[in-house]
Amino acid sequence: MTGSTRPTVQQDFPIQVAENEGMPSRSNSRGSPPPPAPTRRLTGTLTLGLSKTRAETGDLWSAKEQAAMRYPLARLIARTAVISGVIASFAFSALAQDGTGPMPQNAQARSYGGGWICELGYRVEGAECLALDIPENAYPTGRSYGTGWECGRGYEEVNGTSCNSIRVPANAFLRSYGNDWQCERGYRQEGDGCLSIVLPEHAYLTEDSSGTGWTCDRGYAVVARTCMPIAVPANAYLTNASYGAAWVCERGFIKIDDRCDAIVLPENAFLDQASYGPGWRCDRGFEPLGRACVAIDLPLNAYLDRSGNRWSCNRGYHLSDGTCILGR
Repeated sequence: MTGSTRPTVQQDFPIQVAENEGMPSRSNSRGSPPPPAPTRRLTGTLTLGLSKTRAETGDLWSAKEQAAMRYPLARLIARTAVISGVIASFAFSALAQDGTGPMPQNAQARSYGGGWICELGYRVEGAECLALDIPENAYPTGRSYGTGWECGRGYEEVNGTSCNSIRVPANAFLRSYGNDWQCERGYRQEGDGCLSIVLPEHAYLTEDSSGTGWTCDRGYAVVARTCMPIAVPANAYLTNASYGAAWVCERGFIKIDDRCDAIVLPENAFLDQASYGPGWRCDRGFEPLGRACVAIDLPLNAYLDRSGNRWSCNRGYHLSDGTCILGR
């Protein structure tokens, strides 16, 4: 197979630009043909995202690579246009907030760059800085969007026109941000007020503002808004779980009804604390048979599976009458 001509990955591309393109030609007084328009030769380097080797594709270029080689200048122009659009969008937002003409009243020069900005409490409107209508108990934010002001601590905005005082009920306090309230410890929210929490015996307060606001001590469970002791059988221990089983059997014991019975471990077995089963498993190479573990008679062309308690035929063989025979 003859060698094929490949385009280089990084190349200089010449662009011929006619300086007098589109101008009418002038006739030569001597009748000689007009001289060619002077041109400028622009040279640039364009790196194409092409593969470095063609060994895996049989020296063939992909459709994407062919398109990249066919239209390099068009791709460069398109990418430049996208980047310019993004930059212009940010620039437009900045110009919409700042002034660029003569400085009006209630404005000051920018701390960096040129132009001016409105003083706090004023907003750019055309070429002027107009005063914001800031209600009582509010302060200007200096932002060019929204109302331009926010309510002070302990007040809340109403219809974007005023700031009303937040009513804090008895046994409550303002949150750190000052725009809401929270009940004090020992109280829970009920509607627009804070009710005292009735703490039963063997219980303690929680930080949960919803629900009862308390939970039972270790070893007790909630029964009809009281804390009753949990009956833990012998050879068991508490789980401290908020839901599910309140106790589980110790290692070597299995749960039977409301008690923990000792596990009878057969020969060639080990304890298994799974939530189901007899509480034990056979060693590798043994399989359960009733309450015992018997050795596995591994046939020819077979292997033990991951559990070690079952076997399967080797690849290419299949089970037939307890043996592994070659498949067809």
